[in-house]
Amino acid sequence: RWQTIIEEKVPIVFTSAGNPKAYTSQLKEKGITVVHVVSSSKFAIKAEEAGCDAVVAEGFEAGGHNGREETTTMVLIPSVVKAVSIPVIAAGGIATGKQMLAAFALGASGVQIGSRFVATHEASSHINFKNLIVNTKEGDTVLSLKQLTPVRLLKNHFYQQVMDAENKGASIDELKQLLGRGRAKLGMFEGNLEEGELEIGQAAAMLSAIQPAGDVVEEIWKEFLSSSQQLNTTINQR
Repeated sequence: RWQTIIEEKVPIVFTSAGNPKAYTSQLKEKGITVVHVVSSSKFAIKAEEAGCDAVVAEGFEAGGHNGREETTTMVLIPSVVKAVSIPVIAAGGIATGKQMLAAFALGASGVQIGSRFVATHEASSHINFKNLIVNTKEGDTVLSLKQLTPVRLLKNHFYQQVMDAENKGASIDELKQLLGRGRAKLGMFEGNLEEGELEIGQAAAMLSAIQPAGDVVEEIWKEFLSSSQQLNTTINQR
């Protein structure tokens, strides 16, 4: 795959879920900027040593594949910022301008937002999944499948099957068999809300409508600016 990236002259590549040394040197030799997703300071340091230009520090709140450390974004971001000298992009539980401002206050150079954009008109996710997301409440997502690769899921029949299997002491092979192939596609892209794997972050509980992606960006930016001004006013008053 990295050969195709080089052939197509992709300027920036985000890598994750593996050793950052795997492709970083080949990509950087071609002038490509490489950013690696990490869930701990330990892995952030390894990414910097591998030559990555920046890291995405993704906290426990994030949807989909997650870190085993279960470190929240509030703790992870300042820890990673302190550990490395390259730029840190904050991710995990960020869906609003206020949260973006908080990430900057923690030392991040930028933010990565996932869950909020799943519930947009442009997203390739199934409309059933989008409708479910905007009706999600606090506590409806759980970090599961920790014996394989930790992943944050919405609670449904598949999730309950996983929980029952784990409570019975299922082996890794048994869990792999339960997961099978195409489970995420079945849920998120084909709309089977009971048997599919529904990956979404805790920020889903903050969403109430499916919107155009452009409106989401505009709302986040406007709230970021207004919150920044409000915070400055509050600080100056003190």
